Amino acid sequence: MNLAEQFAALDAVLMNTREYWQCTAFDFDELPWPELQAALNNLSDADVARLDNDQQQLYQFFSPFIAGVEQLPELCNLPKSQQQRGEYPFWISNGIKGRKFEQLQDFVSALTCNTQPVLEWCAGKGHLGRMLAYNGAQSVHSVELQGHLCEQGEHSARKQGLAMKFSQANVLEDETRHFFNTDTHAVALHACGALHQTFMQHASAARVKRISFSPCCYHLFTDSRYQAMSELALASKLNLTHRDLKLALQETVTAPSRVAKIRKTEVEWRLGFDALRKSLTHEQYYVSVPSVNKAVFSDTFAQFCAWAGDKKSISIPQDTDYDKFLLIGKARKKVTERIELVRHVFRRAIEVWLVLDRALYLQQQGYHVSVTTFCEKQLTPRNILILANTN
Repeated sequence: MNLAEQFAALDAVLMNTREYWQCTAFDFDELPWPELQAALNNLSDADVARLDNDQQQLYQFFSPFIAGVEQLPELCNLPKSQQQRGEYPFWISNGIKGRKFEQLQDFVSALTCNTQPVLEWCAGKGHLGRMLAYNGAQSVHSVELQGHLCEQGEHSARKQGLAMKFSQANVLEDETRHFFNTDTHAVALHACGALHQTFMQHASAARVKRISFSPCCYHLFTDSRYQAMSELALASKLNLTHRDLKLALQETVTAPSRVAKIRKTEVEWRLGFDALRKSLTHEQYYVSVPSVNKAVFSDTFAQFCAWAGDKKSISIPQDTDYDKFLLIGKARKKVTERIELVRHVFRRAIEVWLVLDRALYLQQQGYHVSVTTFCEKQLTPRNILILANTN
């Protein structure tokens, strides 16, 4: 199956299953799919957590209930990069956290070794560029928005004797097309949304020899409605919003138990306050409350409601039965978790759809394109690598 065929098949499954993933869990007080109610209600909270942490088990569990899900394991399967992880001296890895450094090692190992000049996009301190320079890249030009990161990166490169230079630029507003040359190897690791789309457009317009990047956070810096890139995606009837693009990012590395506990409390309290708000305003739709420092969830539910009520300009009566609304929040959390579980069946499918849109766009520009995974999901679920070359 080539990339276009894979995209078309995936597009058809996603189109036919929209009722299961194109929804917002907080909008519902009960499960919206009668055909799934028995299966979902029979799951314990531990079952939900176990399934949510294993995409293959999710496919297996829901395949008997939702037509098309049985196709997703094959359609979402991407070949793994087979290169062996390279080793680096301490002065290269110094200052990079363990999991991030392993991601970088695997990303660099997946790139064919060469001495081409490198353009590093959204470079941060230039960790990726330093590794490529160490591996023999003729030169590395790192482009980054934040001036202090450019300064730190330049300082490290000079100290380590690496052929690197930095340019501070807002790549969405400043003129950056002149950074791309035909003999360049353009690289980007986890550039978000429009940042990597601009990168692709500039690189392909300049006919750079090689483009290697791993996309991330597809919704950032983009229109509220997804703007397709390839001809096939433009012809698709799927209408994706930011909410849908965020679903593609919902597969995460398991959070520490302390973080998971705080998240559990946060969801219960937000839903409990929502029930309280509805009882006072008689509005039936969900209204979000702003993000808040997690320390708030070490206080009491009543204190959280006072804070949230202030944010929403709602006066809460002194005789409010907070225990009642907290129990409603806990019950609604069970419902939303099970709705999210159904939506999560399609999270990787949406991400692969988005990645294939990008790969097909580069094919249209005359590139030979491959799509692989460069590391295990335990390091990062954003492990997809698009490689494009003119040869």
